[in-house]
Amino acid sequence: MPFDGLVLASVRCELETKLVGGRIERVYQPGRTELIVLVHKPGARQKILLSADAQNARVHLTETARENPTAAPLFCMVLRKHLEGGRITGFSQPGLERVLIIKIESRDELGYLVEKHLICEIMGKHSNIILLEPAAGTVIDGIKRYSHEVSRYREVLPGRPYLSPPSQEKINPLLLDEEQFRRACLDLPLDTMLPHMLQKRFEGLSMVTCRDIIYRAGLAPDQSLDYCGDHELRAIWEALFKIISLANIGQFEPCLVTGKKGEPLDFAALDLNHLGHNRKHGAMNALLDCFFAAKESLERLAREKNSVTSILNKEIAKLDKKLNIYNESYDNIAGSEKFRLCGELLTANLYRLAQGQAEATLENYNEEGAPPVTVVLDPQRTPVENAQAYFKKYSKAKKTREALEPLILQAQGDLAYLEGIKAAAEYDTELRELHEIKQELAEQGYLKKPAPGRKPAKQKKERYIPKPLSFMSADGFQLFVGKNNRQNDHLTIKIAREDDIWLHTKDIPGAHVIIRTEGKEVPPATLLEAAGLAALFSRAGKSKHVPVDYTLKKHVHKPNGARPGMVIYGHQKTIIASPDEELPERLSPPLQD
Repeated sequence: MPFDGLVLASVRCELETKLVGGRIERVYQPGRTELIVLVHKPGARQKILLSADAQNARVHLTETARENPTAAPLFCMVLRKHLEGGRITGFSQPGLERVLIIKIESRDELGYLVEKHLICEIMGKHSNIILLEPAAGTVIDGIKRYSHEVSRYREVLPGRPYLSPPSQEKINPLLLDEEQFRRACLDLPLDTMLPHMLQKRFEGLSMVTCRDIIYRAGLAPDQSLDYCGDHELRAIWEALFKIISLANIGQFEPCLVTGKKGEPLDFAALDLNHLGHNRKHGAMNALLDCFFAAKESLERLAREKNSVTSILNKEIAKLDKKLNIYNESYDNIAGSEKFRLCGELLTANLYRLAQGQAEATLENYNEEGAPPVTVVLDPQRTPVENAQAYFKKYSKAKKTREALEPLILQAQGDLAYLEGIKAAAEYDTELRELHEIKQELAEQGYLKKPAPGRKPAKQKKERYIPKPLSFMSADGFQLFVGKNNRQNDHLTIKIAREDDIWLHTKDIPGAHVIIRTEGKEVPPATLLEAAGLAALFSRAGKSKHVPVDYTLKKHVHKPNGARPGMVIYGHQKTIIASPDEELPERLSPPLQD
């Protein structure tokens, strides 16, 4: 993540304005490597988030709610003992290093004022949050403890001397002049790309920041140092100097870059001119809170989706194995009719047979021309016993076939059902929808229901109503799409009207789609758009040509006791649709149901 020294400097300037003089009311530790510090200042309460997570290490104000554990971890208890009730006296940052020092004045056990430092080191997998006794230079505790067995450079243990993170031997650009800049750049190999040149030699600059500096200098990001003369180096210096000069006086251009769907892509303490995406500006802390809240939401969604998909893949694999065994057994008895024929031919020709024969060639009177059939016999048995043996084999095979047929149909139905849920899970974009799927899997016995615990205090429970997707066709017809079985049932049974058009992929698990006709004739273009949505939100969503059935909703019925999402329908016609991932965007803005 581009949480570089410039971003931290911007955060620090805002924190100094808002929190210096504030009193620490409470410290929470919602996660293993995450802290929330509640600070009260006359007229406002603010929450600082400090994270030492390997992927998302950061410091910023937050408004995002987090659930705290019932029992506070040890590090949280240490912080409460030393910091609660103390006042924040200042923030400092060594150069443009990704290290923020929060200075706090609090009282010790004897009531004397003492200074404590809460240090947040943003160093990727080496990130840490350390409480320091600055007078003695010793560690009180760290959110990540480790000894020399883990790190040869330093120990983070109570009572050990505090050592700053190892220097990366980069130059602080805040103290730089043009001559130093040129010498620093020309010390690198000439094949070094310009953004890498800045990132390797100067502290506090992430790659996205470096690319923007090169862009502001009017140069290409893939240009190497070898092709730079005095003019190019001066252009880079001027672009860098302008940014650093503003940073020296606490002026920044916080920027958040988002994608087409509003998803967070990047952020920086300067306006990212080189990115042609949507750019949002504002306070650095607010933009970071927005970015990481969205990122964490997407990560939670991905984890839940992987969890659901893993469960489904496991159950689908079991069913595939079971179905293969059933089909193999069924194929093995596919020739059982021959046993009955042999028994009948032997019975009809008993007068011609004698014990001790190994085989007999008999005319098959069931076929035209009575072709000869060779029947294998057991010489130890009489002709009657051989005939009875064949009838017994036929009877056993028939019973086996009759037992296998419903099992095969059941396994095929279960497989189609789970593959339908898997297709829905792949297109779910909200945690609520994945929770719906998990609840359905629990109700169907594929997941264990949570064990009953202590009953929580009674709360007013909001009535849950599934919310299918809603779009507007190019011809002005409202379209609804169910993204999972609960939404499909609600859409088809509760929302759809008798004269609406209902669509579903032919013999392929997928979404129910409804065209709200309002009694009007539906144009072919709208029908094709609705079929495209049905194809896209189905198991065949990556195919080129997908058959989609459509009929009036009045011809669609849900059998009693049927599984969620399962319906029967008639009077259908079929249309071929091509899934298009951009179709939902073209049909936007979606309408609220």
